[in-house]
Amino acid sequence: MCYFWHMNPSIQQLLENHFPTILDTELVEGIIEHAIYVEVEEGDLLMDIGGKIDTIPMIISGSVKVIREDEEGRELLLYYLKPGETCAMSLTCCMAFKRSEIRAVAQEKVTMLAIPVDFMDEWMKFRDWRSFVMNTYRMRFEELLEAVDSIAFHRMDERLLKYLHDKSNSLNTEEIQMSHQDIAIDLNSSREVISRILKQMEHKGLVKLGRNKISLLS
Repeated sequence: MCYFWHMNPSIQQLLENHFPTILDTELVEGIIEHAIYVEVEEGDLLMDIGGKIDTIPMIISGSVKVIREDEEGRELLLYYLKPGETCAMSLTCCMAFKRSEIRAVAQEKVTMLAIPVDFMDEWMKFRDWRSFVMNTYRMRFEELLEAVDSIAFHRMDERLLKYLHDKSNSLNTEEIQMSHQDIAIDLNSSREVISRILKQMEHKGLVKLGRNKISLLS
């Protein structure tokens, strides 16, 4: 993990701005006391497969890509973490006392609160924390169902367009800096297939292609 530790800004203010459902006074005091404000640079790892999970991230700004890997080393995109969110897979692993089963990479500069895993069980007594954890699981489960539907029922061009919109939303930009090969890896496809579909999308006026750059037009 490549963390850059800085003097804490007002953690209470960060909670109010980005995690407004966490209101319980005792819980807020616990987070203020134990959370660590962290900055992570673009491309850095927050956690890696097989690594020990010491903290749970609560994202303040930026976007994090969460990936799984099969036995042959092929990567599968699971989801993106955005401000106001935490990582469901990290919660699952730490509660089961398991090492990380995912790789989390900063897509851009990320700021977050790092919560020591020692408090995960203890804070479940707080309704606000339970709701935060359960809403995290619910949101990821719904995304999983969407992914299954996409693979089972949608053509690759539909999956690719949805992927680009999801990527655009996660980065809050309509210009995506990414190679066709990287997209193919995320969608478990080939670079040739992705390039061909992107060319078709460009002819339809859906995207504009540049060197390792895709601009969404609709």
